[in-house]
Amino acid sequence: MTRKFSQRQIIFWLGFVILAGLPLASWGQDLTIPALLVSDIHFDPFHDPAKVPQLVKAPVSQWVAILSAAPSPDQAKAYMALQQTCHVRGVDTPYALLSSSLQAMSSRQPDAKFITVSGDLLAHAFSCRFGALVPGATPSDRQGFVLKTLSFVMGELRARFPGLPIYVALGNNDSPCDDYRFDAGGDFLAQSARLVAEGLPVSQRQLVIKEFATGGYYSVTMGASLPKTRLIVVNDVFLSPRYSTCAGKPDPVAATAEMAWLQEELVEARRMGQSVWVMGHIPPGVDPYSTVAKFRDVCGSQGPEMFLASDRMTDLLIEYADIIRLGIFAHSHMDELRLLASPGGGEHGVAIKMVPSISPVDGNNPSFMVAHVDRPSAGLQNYQVIAASNQTGIATTWSTEYDYAQTYHEAQFSPQAVKRLIKGFESDREAKTEASQAYIRNYYVGDLSPELQPFWPLYICALAHPTAKGFAACECGKAVVGR
Repeated sequence: MTRKFSQRQIIFWLGFVILAGLPLASWGQDLTIPALLVSDIHFDPFHDPAKVPQLVKAPVSQWVAILSAAPSPDQAKAYMALQQTCHVRGVDTPYALLSSSLQAMSSRQPDAKFITVSGDLLAHAFSCRFGALVPGATPSDRQGFVLKTLSFVMGELRARFPGLPIYVALGNNDSPCDDYRFDAGGDFLAQSARLVAEGLPVSQRQLVIKEFATGGYYSVTMGASLPKTRLIVVNDVFLSPRYSTCAGKPDPVAATAEMAWLQEELVEARRMGQSVWVMGHIPPGVDPYSTVAKFRDVCGSQGPEMFLASDRMTDLLIEYADIIRLGIFAHSHMDELRLLASPGGGEHGVAIKMVPSISPVDGNNPSFMVAHVDRPSAGLQNYQVIAASNQTGIATTWSTEYDYAQTYHEAQFSPQAVKRLIKGFESDREAKTEASQAYIRNYYVGDLSPELQPFWPLYICALAHPTAKGFAACECGKAVVGR
């Protein structure tokens, strides 16, 4: 039987929706949408060195057959020799692990509405490995193989999630020449722009290709899932203190041009009343690991090691914190968070989620994030980190490492929630509370907590003090959550 509603009943329920703050467009729709956040895949096509000549000659469409074939008889010995030649510290992601991780993603989040990949799709020491296995290769040959490998990884993602928007950022290893080296406006960016655009709706591709070819950055509206949200993808390799052109020369013009573009995008988003997500690879702020590893005398004459060469992007994100709902970065391979806020806190801030890696190169277990996004606010409501049982992808099971909301008792990954968490950490410098212990345990997927535990007080200062001055004030004296 079809139930009929009176005019009075309809008016009552419309009034209830308006007073409750629920948009009429959300009727009949889920208020939370699923997504996948992935980073630092570091796919290694050199894991079986004997197969590399086949991969060089074959089209990408034949790579799965080559990579999934039985390993060469001397695979382990040849790979170890290659690792030693290129002074590589660990093992990245072979095909078995890539395949296992993609299967886990589709099993854990089959209804994802979009995927973000926050950089470093290629293995470490890619240039050295290629040169060692393909003697006599030219820079053009190397760039061609880099593009084929990027095409393969992105193609595998698209094949597993057909029709899904896949937003990709470049990392420092995604280079045609060497680590941290790019040429702004070069041929590589023009060609890789088409690979990135293939994972996006047809209506957005031409603009993405044009912007990406300029500097490896682009901006899009996030489709039907988040129609009033702009995703700004930055190429912050240009902002790294280690950046140079492929010729090994500095190029400050590239960073200046990108920051001007970023400001224009933020101005336009604010004018249009849009929410904003910002995604890049290298996070803004202090690099606590390098600060400790290099024995920086932060309270003396030396400052901390910084991820970026200047505070320009940090300043811009804080200036437009009123419209930025989330920052997605990675690079450290660890499961981390940050807060960008003005001195003294202020009304707004930017919650930064640093996505853990698929690559187990640092000894961590591979992992990715299943995200739940609040559609009305475009905020990250909750997430789970899904971790592998081993580092090979062979006979691997994937399970939930932890659930953010259950672990930290917060309803949303918002600036306010992140600020509360950090304040709790600051008052617990001996890491005795449940929240501190959970963060330390989950920081290194696979629970190698001794890496972080001894430096917990210093690490805390990096979470909400993104400038060298603010970090030093926190580490050496008293400072409020902020800069």
